[in-house]
Amino acid sequence: MEFINDPNFWIGLLQIVWINIILSGDNAVVIALAARSLPPAQQRKAVLFGSGAAVVLRIVLTIVAVKLMALPFLQIVGGVLLLWIGLQLFGGDDDEGAHGKTQGGLMIAVRTILVADLVMSLDNVIAVAAAAQGSMLLLILGLAISIPLVVFGSTLMIKLMERYPVIVTLGAALIGWVGGETIVHDAVLSDVVTVNPWLIHAAAVAGAAFVLVVGRWLARRAQTAS
Repeated sequence: MEFINDPNFWIGLLQIVWINIILSGDNAVVIALAARSLPPAQQRKAVLFGSGAAVVLRIVLTIVAVKLMALPFLQIVGGVLLLWIGLQLFGGDDDEGAHGKTQGGLMIAVRTILVADLVMSLDNVIAVAAAAQGSMLLLILGLAISIPLVVFGSTLMIKLMERYPVIVTLGAALIGWVGGETIVHDAVLSDVVTVNPWLIHAAAVAGAAFVLVVGRWLARRAQTAS
């Protein structure tokens, strides 16, 4: 229990919590998008299960983050996966109403949350690992404290999406933006990006545009078919 009187421990804990507050915004958007098509009772379960499992996943990722980041093509695959998730979340929900709520599956929502968080956390966890400075206790405590923050943010986003549908569009664009950035941050493209740093922003914009344009087209095609 020596850590109780160690100011460095508490400083590190505050740093990890603060990092997670900053980094949890996009995760809250993904959770809200995945859960919004579920009935209210299942929405709460999806938020709780998805948030808790995502934090545990982030702990595991933090332990092996540096090695994962060095693997070639990993972030390219992850970025493409994020674009696909963005299409799934944006492409077929707009006009489903009550029918969409009955069709949504809790496990599908939780799985979507986990996969998206896995990809979106690959580069973020390095900051958390640095703040923890090798202390597993500090890492687990900091991330555990962040669970209520993610849950609260996701619940708030669901309510805002129901009241302001444009937030759904912005959320889908955010997922596409992160997907594009993730692709160009892959290890095999590091030399190209170093010479052409503008590619990061170009890929992010392209990812957001791809999700919005293709997602809208898929939604209209599905509506016409039904």
